Amino acid sequence: MDIASIGQALSVWLLPVVIAITLHEAAHGWMAERCGDNTARMLGRVSFNPIKHIDPFGTLILPGLLLLLHAPFLFGYAKPVPVNFGRLNHPKRDMVFVALAGPVTNILLALVAALLLHPAAYLPGTFAAWVGENLANAIIINIVLAVFNMLPIPPLDGGRVVTGLLPDPYAWKFAQLERYGLPILIGLLFLLPMAADAMGMPFNPLVSVLWPPVQALYQVILTLAGLA
Repeated sequence: MDIASIGQALSVWLLPVVIAITLHEAAHGWMAERCGDNTARMLGRVSFNPIKHIDPFGTLILPGLLLLLHAPFLFGYAKPVPVNFGRLNHPKRDMVFVALAGPVTNILLALVAALLLHPAAYLPGTFAAWVGENLANAIIINIVLAVFNMLPIPPLDGGRVVTGLLPDPYAWKFAQLERYGLPILIGLLFLLPMAADAMGMPFNPLVSVLWPPVQALYQVILTLAGLA
């Protein structure tokens, strides 16, 4: 891949990734404030400013590496929004609402991007093509981000939802998995697929789990936007 191709790819992938991650994190902070904890607001994290949320590796380097490696899906992450769960009005219930705010926002962003494809077709020439690629990529990025974050692995949003729904004794035990969450994800994302490929048995467990709901949600979004 030459420099021009890399620049073109980054120009239509990086912007949707940054927007998706920024609004995902801001939604967590906004919902936490609605539920009684203004920690994120006090730290300036209820913001549309990407700089407030960007994690250099998770927001920029990781998506770039996945793009260059022709990964089957593209995603990233931002600095986690600080939430003091003890300050929420109803800690266990509100933990679920705060966790769901991010993925729900991404699904809404995917739908907005799909709807905007209609007027984008009337833009002039090459600009229409560039905007169209950004919007098309925004659809899939937001869907992947929503589905990925709903995996029931702490500290992902799905893990928070499970913690909030479990009875207290089991919730506490499940929450202890959070310290192992990042190594588990690294193993599932990179180590296990690399090991399987080295043994001549290509297998990516996350793709196997994520792709069916991603495809289903993608079709729903296109249908709602009148693009199916």
